[in-house]
Amino acid sequence: MTIEAVVFDIGNVLIEWEPERFYDARLGAETRQRLFAEVPLHEMNLGLDRGAPFRDSVYALADQHPAWAEEIRHWHDSWLEFAHRDIPQSVRLLRALRQKGVPVLALSNFGIGTFELALEAYPFLAEFDQAYISGHLGCIKPDPEIYARLEQGAGLPVDRILFVDDRPENIDAARARGWQGHLFTTPEAWAARLVEAGLLSEQDAL
Repeated sequence: MTIEAVVFDIGNVLIEWEPERFYDARLGAETRQRLFAEVPLHEMNLGLDRGAPFRDSVYALADQHPAWAEEIRHWHDSWLEFAHRDIPQSVRLLRALRQKGVPVLALSNFGIGTFELALEAYPFLAEFDQAYISGHLGCIKPDPEIYARLEQGAGLPVDRILFVDDRPENIDAARARGWQGHLFTTPEAWAARLVEAGLLSEQDAL
């Protein structure tokens, strides 16, 4: 089946996002594990992904856990250190697809404030033909609604969409709707999938 558009997740596909690594370096792994066990940081982050205010949400959680307040505030104050580098080959693949005239879209769980920070730090995030960002949509992967929003906005046959994401549950949800999916493990494997699909040559995918 011919692919008519490629949909990229962003975190850990185009940009590394690892808050645990930040806290391991700051606190050590054992203390970081205690922090994450005692404070619902990832649950708070899901709220951000659904559109909750960035600073207010982080600082409210810090107020609820005064023993960890300074560390929690880093989720806002040091966020770019969580997303501290891009994945260069993935960025090259995005640009190679666009040069070939393949529509390239984003479908990402990302807060409003955090996406603004990322966009400033990584200007290539402005290069998508369309971007579906969960914080602006008020729904997150793998909820069916966010996939439906992209389908409605892009107007593409679902079986002609190729979606790459690093989380199996997000790929499974896309496949359940008829999309083609690739679970991201390495940029090299993703490049091979794009070559296999006939979207890029081996030279293009380097």
